[in-house]
Amino acid sequence: MNLHDWIDELSDVLDVEAEVDEGLLGDLTKAAATNVERMAAPVTAFLLGFAAGSQGANPEQVEALAARAQRLAEAWDRPAAAPDPDDIDDPVPDDHLVDHTGDLYEV
Repeated sequence: MNLHDWIDELSDVLDVEAEVDEGLLGDLTKAAATNVERMAAPVTAFLLGFAAGSQGANPEQVEALAARAQRLAEAWDRPAAAPDPDDIDDPVPDDHLVDHTGDLYEV
């Protein structure tokens, strides 16, 4: 079974009529996985499909949406291993000798 057969079968199971450009999706998801992080690939593909569906996009419009997403992924300057600039790395006080038996915690 090849990818095109999988797409046909999956479309039947999901009850959708879809034209899928496997090469376009492959390039887009590779750029997202490489430049952002691995899990960005399926999320990017999902959001591209969601955007295309919600906008009633034709194949040319899907290509334009994918190109915009790919430009974003390729220009991404915060790879997965980069620290979050908003994270605060303050030391946590050691209170292991403090008795917290009666402490109340807000949920």
